[in-house]
Amino acid sequence: MTWWQAALLGLVQGLTEFLPVSSSGHLVLGQYLLGLDTTAAGNVTFEVFLHFGTVLSILTVYWQRVGLITRDTVGVMLRPSTLANEYAENDNVRLAVFILITLVPTGIVYVLFKDPLEAAFQNPRLVCAMLLVTGLLLLLTLLRRNPNGRLSPLKAVLVGVAQSAAMIPGISRSGSTICTALYQNVEPEKAANFSFLMLLPVVLGATLLKTLELAEAAEPVAWGPLVIGTLVAYVSGVLAIRAMIRLVTRGTLHYFAFYCFAIGTIGLLFI
Repeated sequence: MTWWQAALLGLVQGLTEFLPVSSSGHLVLGQYLLGLDTTAAGNVTFEVFLHFGTVLSILTVYWQRVGLITRDTVGVMLRPSTLANEYAENDNVRLAVFILITLVPTGIVYVLFKDPLEAAFQNPRLVCAMLLVTGLLLLLTLLRRNPNGRLSPLKAVLVGVAQSAAMIPGISRSGSTICTALYQNVEPEKAANFSFLMLLPVVLGATLLKTLELAEAAEPVAWGPLVIGTLVAYVSGVLAIRAMIRLVTRGTLHYFAFYCFAIGTIGLLFI
């Protein structure tokens, strides 16, 4: 992988991880168009580092909120008897509980379908078909104008199910989770913030697992492209998060549907 390929894929990862157009799908299509082998150990390592870059993006934008959630959650863990009261009165603890709830369906789906999900990354046509599904999900937000509600445990479960579906490349994680929250009358800014914050434990866990696998394999690493791709993914990810929050609050999420329809259709016709 050359430095410019690394920079291009880092830009794709950083933008599409948070914009509702599927980062996994775009990485598959990008590597396909660049002629890169997605199964090669070096490219797997590269994807791990790209995801680490997007984690840094979330921490940069939400560092204060993440610090408060961590502080208050640790406090409750040290005093379990206060959980009910803190859940009722503390937004940070309540948000931590909702994030944990989303991990349940995500974890179950990953354990049960790990192999077919990973095999799906070798199928660009499937990615294109799933981009059409993402487009439909975005377009359906037009049916829920001006949502103004809050999250709840049941809503968090359904958002977690949406995140599970987004393990299929081509289904946007941010798009599916934000749309599912909006369908359930969750206020747009709260929906976007929750979508990005709930990504942290998922990506950190996946990065840790992949890092352990790579350490056992002891493959040689080309650090130049890794560093370039990670930095580009980080910077573009910060910009994408801030842009996405503005777009969601303005109710313009459905505009991305036409992009997904276009890319999905072109891919199905020519790949």
